[in-house]
Amino acid sequence: MRFTRQFRAIVLVCGVAVGGMHVAAAPPGEHDHDHPTEGPHRGTLIELGKEDYHAELVHDEAADAITIHVLDSSATKAVPITAKQLTLNMRIDDKPRQFALVPRPQDGEATGSASAFATTDKELCRALHTPHASGRLNVEIGGKIYVGKVRGHTHNHDHKHVHERDHAR
Repeated sequence: MRFTRQFRAIVLVCGVAVGGMHVAAAPPGEHDHDHPTEGPHRGTLIELGKEDYHAELVHDEAADAITIHVLDSSATKAVPITAKQLTLNMRIDDKPRQFALVPRPQDGEATGSASAFATTDKELCRALHTPHASGRLNVEIGGKIYVGKVRGHTHNHDHKHVHERDHAR
């Protein structure tokens, strides 16, 4: 750890001395870009991989529906995938439950692909309001499995969502 910091400092000094330009190294785990706090559908973002992709969870309380949108690394553009479903594994009251979200292709998406997946499972909708609910969203993109952490919680506005991050398996 100490060697790594010293090495970075030497590289930084050498880069400035040789190149005549300023180089700022971000500490491990930090990024040099802004992180959006919500997705384009006003849902909560779930990080997939090391920000390779994002999932946006939207809870429509009036319809008792959950929709998950698969988004690019900037969390702004839809990423249609060929998955037959997304799987949300939740732990509710210390019991494991699995929920399938089925494809809901959006306008302009190729046949057999979708960027949105949905369910109207009332148990899942209730679970997302539970502070102690936790789970994982499994998404396959381009032959690679990504897992995003999901936690239930409550707050005082119309959207009740989940968020956390995890890395690809």
